[in-house]
Amino acid sequence: MSDLAKRQQAFLAAILDDRAPMPQGWGNSQAAGMDVYRGNYRSALMDVLADTFERTRRYVGEQPFRQVSMHHIITHPPAGWTIDEAGEGFAQTCAELFRDNPEAGEMAWLEWSMRLLATAPDTAPLTAQDFAAASADFGDEEWSNLRLAFAPRATARLVGHDLEALWRALGEEDGDAPQAALPAPQCCLVWREGERPTFKLVEADHTAAFGAMAGGATYAEVIALLIGEEADPPPEAIQQAAMRAGAMLGAWLNEGLVTALNP
Repeated sequence: MSDLAKRQQAFLAAILDDRAPMPQGWGNSQAAGMDVYRGNYRSALMDVLADTFERTRRYVGEQPFRQVSMHHIITHPPAGWTIDEAGEGFAQTCAELFRDNPEAGEMAWLEWSMRLLATAPDTAPLTAQDFAAASADFGDEEWSNLRLAFAPRATARLVGHDLEALWRALGEEDGDAPQAALPAPQCCLVWREGERPTFKLVEADHTAAFGAMAGGATYAEVIALLIGEEADPPPEAIQQAAMRAGAMLGAWLNEGLVTALNP
């Protein structure tokens, strides 16, 4: 490692950790300047987190949010070239530090997913009519091997709280968050409609099915996933799983999540 690289590494370490030694040859005046620089650096990251996770901040409160933000920027400094990446991993930090309020981690995940969609590539959704025309001549083999392309950065996660109600309530500065625990977990689908990031809560089994197809699974593999681990499922179970997969596919098409049929 060159001398310049070593000095740069020491400088970065001193910014991230006030207990780290100063670069070689630095005295008291440079150390005082580092204190100012470190404060500005952390303040800028705190501002980014407060802007990115506005609803999470309102939900947990200003002081707890500041404490979690400081912990995050010290333990997970952004590794990319833009300060906007400070939010990477913040949902996991919230989940760890707000264990008694898991909805905080879910809301942070949703806000980060929505933020990522803002810079996703533009694509045109495949309409239900387009899909029907493209699949009109499908036989069993074509249906079994069907793969789908989804809107870039669309994602799904199983959640235990009514994020739709929380999102609406926290959209106002003085909005009161409702009791949001769901009677049973649901899937939160997140995607972009045109230029607008959006999300929707749907049945829980969408989570695994969407994740599998987004990862390249075939339609037949998703049906098998919905059947479960039964070694020799009866025809009724196979039919029910196939109907369920078809219902999910219809929902994804209607919401504009599907962009193409992949070979």
